[in-house]
Amino acid sequence: MAMSCKESKAAAAAAAAALDNGKYVRYTPEQVEALERLYHDCPKPSSIRRQQLIRECPILSNIEPKQIKVWFQNRRCREKQRKEASRLQGVNRKLTAMNKLLMEENDRLQKQVSQLVYENSYFRQHTQNNALSTKDTSCESVVTSGQQHHLTPQHPPRDASPAGLLSIAEETLAEFLSKATGTAVEWVQMPGMKPGPDSIGIVAISHGCTGVAARACGLVGLEPTRVAEILKDRPSWLRDCRAVDVLNVLPTANGGTIELLYMQLYAPTTLAPGRDFWLLRYTSVMDDGSLVVCERSLSNTQNGPSMPPVQNFVRAEMLPSGYLIRPCEGGGSIIHIVDHMNLEAWSVPEVLRPLYESSTVLSQKATMAALRQLRQMAQDISQTNISNWGRRPAALRALGHRLSRGFNEALNGFSDDGWTLLGNDGMDDVTILVNSNPDKLMGLNISFTSEYNSICNTILCAKASMLLQNVPPAILLRFLREHRSEWADNIDTYAASAAKIGPCTFLGTRVGNFGGQVVLPLAQTIEHEELLEVIKLEGVSHSPEDAMMVRDVFLLQLCSGMDENAVGTCAELIFAPIDASFAEDAPLLPSGFRIIPLGSSKEASSPNRTLDLASALETGTGGNKPSSDLAVTSSTTRSVMTIAFQFAFESHMQETVASMARQYVRSIISSVQRVALALSSTHLGPNAGLRSPLGTPEAHTLARWICQSYRNYMGVELLRSSGEGSESILKALWHHSDAIMCCSMKAVPVFTFANQAGLDMLETTLVALQDISLEKIFDDHGRKNLCSEIPQIMHQGFASLQGGICLSSMSRPISYERAVAWKVLNEDDDPHCFCFMFVNWSFV
Repeated sequence: MAMSCKESKAAAAAAAAALDNGKYVRYTPEQVEALERLYHDCPKPSSIRRQQLIRECPILSNIEPKQIKVWFQNRRCREKQRKEASRLQGVNRKLTAMNKLLMEENDRLQKQVSQLVYENSYFRQHTQNNALSTKDTSCESVVTSGQQHHLTPQHPPRDASPAGLLSIAEETLAEFLSKATGTAVEWVQMPGMKPGPDSIGIVAISHGCTGVAARACGLVGLEPTRVAEILKDRPSWLRDCRAVDVLNVLPTANGGTIELLYMQLYAPTTLAPGRDFWLLRYTSVMDDGSLVVCERSLSNTQNGPSMPPVQNFVRAEMLPSGYLIRPCEGGGSIIHIVDHMNLEAWSVPEVLRPLYESSTVLSQKATMAALRQLRQMAQDISQTNISNWGRRPAALRALGHRLSRGFNEALNGFSDDGWTLLGNDGMDDVTILVNSNPDKLMGLNISFTSEYNSICNTILCAKASMLLQNVPPAILLRFLREHRSEWADNIDTYAASAAKIGPCTFLGTRVGNFGGQVVLPLAQTIEHEELLEVIKLEGVSHSPEDAMMVRDVFLLQLCSGMDENAVGTCAELIFAPIDASFAEDAPLLPSGFRIIPLGSSKEASSPNRTLDLASALETGTGGNKPSSDLAVTSSTTRSVMTIAFQFAFESHMQETVASMARQYVRSIISSVQRVALALSSTHLGPNAGLRSPLGTPEAHTLARWICQSYRNYMGVELLRSSGEGSESILKALWHHSDAIMCCSMKAVPVFTFANQAGLDMLETTLVALQDISLEKIFDDHGRKNLCSEIPQIMHQGFASLQGGICLSSMSRPISYERAVAWKVLNEDDDPHCFCFMFVNWSFV
């Protein structure tokens, strides 16, 4: 907009000058056509190019180069105005549709309120009548009668004939619409969701109904038929969906279709079996032009077609669910999604039942995933740009999808995929499966991970699950992602004996003994809830007997669930070695971690969990009253972590590799438990009996040194009003709006402290902060500027840095208005560290 204003002023000034000189030119159609041709080739031609145009086009010979310059300035302004007008029209259409959607939702809520008020008055009267023993049973409330009919519906006799299936389909349609736009289910807003024009949509979960249910409505920039096509293809967007088989298709007289489906869902952990569904799906067009796709489970009580039980799966029930898709004026669609299931929680261990009884989990995994897929595909159509590594966003998402599905396949280990269970070694903590299915190994090129010319004809998967307490999944995931050496460096120790016996390639975990890693971001989804990246491990040793033989290894890595505020979201870190050629059809053998929160424990509302560390400032020595944040986060929260690692090897080494894999996974479990203990102690705060790092005397002393040094060098106070005590200084520094962080005075400076804004900016925690070097957050230009300012900081004591761009630990670009650096002196006026303050920073 600033450039547009500048060019508009320049064009106006030039035009005014031309008018003053009496040189205003009215262009002929032929001249305009010649100028337009050049504009499409070069919208901003140089003076030399404009003079060349005059020489090449005789019809422009009577126009001066300055006037042609004015024409191009005006033309660019008109183009920008046209684009801006088009953008505003699109925003207006979206707001209009959203307003319509909100009005409909308001009407639905008013009906629900009226119904609840009426029911409340009836029940109050009913209670009073019972107390007086004067209840008249000859008459029933219409509302109560309607409720009883809804809770225990009496289905008419059904059969497997087309007429019988159509009767079931029409009933399913009516029940689905009553949930999507009516009051059949009491919906409450999804925790943490804020409706608005830029939000994913209006998301709600059920309250007090059978099973678990979630509902969402929103706008998508796709036509209804395309929306229905995408949503019907569940395996393409629902990561937990293993397969959907269409067993029969029947056309109906009204132009719709009835489909009989068999669907399988992966189990999210090793502690539970998968789920399967025997479904009827009905697709039809309503009188108003809306497209409806609704589904429900077929059961024996309906006398319809049946499906026998399938081994390794628990038959779950889908209650009437589906999609209502209405065309939107100006293009796009308004969509209502309802997911309603009974996942048979009785069939899993009691500790896992909250996972199968949570509508929030269903909303995150299925309902919101459907909306995200639609929005992402609409964006792909409108922005056909090439992403990193020359790949389109859709191709990169497909790679991420393959990673997730491959991990689910290994985790579940179904026999029809070729997996066979091996006996244990006397302990059942780690499960070992092997797979020698040729289809599984076909095209598996592992030459880039081994010096041997061996042929690996078997794959082994070692998997285990563990229960964690008081460990936020997002923080644990960040630690595993940022500190690979904590759990990945021991593989060669356990692999040494196997390598002595014969050649073996450990595809998926041979990432130990590396000199460093470089994170190369590939793509992320619209809401940044998922990140795909390539990890370049520099100097990996592949042979325990020949440590001098090193090379770089590339890992394709998928990270999700890094947002601590997202309720019910599981955190995943899945990776697989990939050839440096990075072919889209490259075979993948994924390994990794999945951390699933259990129960409905309240989550803290802070954007970064490390804020809980500051709760010591609220209680500390100043009083015994706990803060509200601390009261929330000190409650016990549980999560289950599932680990699965895959290895490729020669079949004659099976026993040796199995023994190595068990030891390796057990070492990972031990490392994770050690990290989880540290994180849970930090997470619990002072009530856990361990002092917060911010409550230590060192932290108070450092805060005082930072403020004193700033005042000495700048002549002004860093904190507006912090009081006299060291605790109040630390508290004010911690809550300062600008990002303040300290780094050591070493050859490679690393961060040693940051306030809450600094941790948010770096997207890290106090635990992981000290592993981030100062140069890591700057690009080449920023590092050069920093190197030039360090001598001035050492000599003068401070320096002002111009605004620019830096990077978070997640490699997200951050812009800042300006930065101030100063030298922090201790009590003896000796240099202790550098301190940086980034003013008005934001993610780009």
